Amino acid sequence: MQTTSPIAAALLLAAACASAQQAPAVQEAPLRAHLAFLADDLLEGRGTGQRGGELAVRYLETQAAALGLQPLANGQYRQPVTFQGTRLLPGSSIRFSAGPATLAPRLGQDVLIGTASGRPELVLEAPLLFVGYGVSAPEERWDDYKDADVRGKLLLMLVNDPPPTADEPQRFAGQAYTYYGRWTYKFEQAARRGAAGALLIHTDASAAYGWHVPATSFALERFHARGAGNQLEGWLSEDYARLLLQEAGWSLDALRAAAERRDFRPLALNIGARAELHSHVRQLEQFNVVGIVPGSDPRLQHQALVYSAHWDHLGRADDPAGGAPRIFNGAIDNASGSAALLAMASAAVRRPARRAQVFLWTAAEEVGMHGAAAYVAQPAFPLKDTLADLNLDSMNFAGRTRDIGVAGAERSTLYASAAKVARQMGLTLAPAVPDLSGAYFRADHVQFARAGVPAFNVGAAVFSGDGHFAFVQAQEAAAAQIAAFKGDYHTPRDTYHAAWDLAGMLQQAQFTLNLGYALANGRAMPRWRAGEPFGQVAR
Repeated sequence: MQTTSPIAAALLLAAACASAQQAPAVQEAPLRAHLAFLADDLLEGRGTGQRGGELAVRYLETQAAALGLQPLANGQYRQPVTFQGTRLLPGSSIRFSAGPATLAPRLGQDVLIGTASGRPELVLEAPLLFVGYGVSAPEERWDDYKDADVRGKLLLMLVNDPPPTADEPQRFAGQAYTYYGRWTYKFEQAARRGAAGALLIHTDASAAYGWHVPATSFALERFHARGAGNQLEGWLSEDYARLLLQEAGWSLDALRAAAERRDFRPLALNIGARAELHSHVRQLEQFNVVGIVPGSDPRLQHQALVYSAHWDHLGRADDPAGGAPRIFNGAIDNASGSAALLAMASAAVRRPARRAQVFLWTAAEEVGMHGAAAYVAQPAFPLKDTLADLNLDSMNFAGRTRDIGVAGAERSTLYASAAKVARQMGLTLAPAVPDLSGAYFRADHVQFARAGVPAFNVGAAVFSGDGHFAFVQAQEAAAAQIAAFKGDYHTPRDTYHAAWDLAGMLQQAQFTLNLGYALANGRAMPRWRAGEPFGQVAR
């Protein structure tokens, strides 16, 4: 009988441990199959509060069980997410009085309006108050509100952050985008201060997307957390804002210039608004789907790494012209991320990491990131024991690349971990570019970041539509294909194509799983970079 020497036994044990540290291989065939199904017309765009969304949840929880993922502590894969939905009804209107003139803007073209109050019938009369960018940021020594009493007023705001200047080139992160620039922040501030509501002035440059994006949202059912919200909120097109202000004797350009100064104070515009809103309001319960691969190390299995992707898209919408209903399939946004998570989970259950791995499919991302917020409020593992969230949203469908996008990872030690994993895979990290579109704040991972958990969205170049990838083959054609997605974003054209080269999507999924294993098997918890505001949040 042959015996193994102590040295050989130690080497075998070390090899086995090293193998256990490595992420297993993600397979393309299940990724493609899940993607094709989730983006199929049968699921009608996986709309929030729609039958297609219910089918998506049922599919995901069934797959989670079939793969061998463990459910939540209550034995369920579903995690409830409650909020309210509001859809504006015909007959709603808003009018403005500016001096002797009365203006009636066209809904959908000149102005978008809705309510977050939960009230089905609402008549509102309020004066307009211009509050610049609507930002109150103590760390920037910036306060657009000063000591103004905004209660009962309709706030007119600019989108984005106060821009940098020659004297302050890094003001509000310079050319990049902070959370203060997001429309969500501005509406939140109006509600918190007791305003009647807020209207945001849209430009393609400041919003980082065309008018069709908010117009599509306001034409459909909108969703809000339960409780008191703005009585009225919406958008004005830039052209209409200029016209309205001109009627009252103001210049939009002059107001914007004034708002860019630190000493700006709110300005009464001598413009009145009267709005009548008729809305259908309902209370909803949607579901996150959560599956867990328990950790293998008894000392570390109380800690967890989260992978996330939202399952929802815009769903099915009636054609206002009376034609066939439109389906917003959301193949890239975000059947791609949901499918990748299923393929990754299938691999992960075969070889657990030392710490637990949570696979999280979130609800209602497109309508306010309500699912991610619900998970953060009631996590499967305490946030203090949550290493990071690696989010997948809108993945690469144009072929294999030499680099990988990790925008936002530089805010924490996740960047160094990502760089190490990329080198091991023969990849480089995609060049850092200023976050001009606020992409970091437009996906579910930001809910984790706001709660103090390091997080970023893997492969953000597709999400932002700027196509910064170094493709292995056909660089020009592949980059153009990615860049063209920006025109398909949030339209019925975001559909699955069997001819897609998913090698790049598989690559992103494998990179994300490899990074997850590096963190879940690592010695230390990831940390925020010194001075990063998210690092100041207790968790």
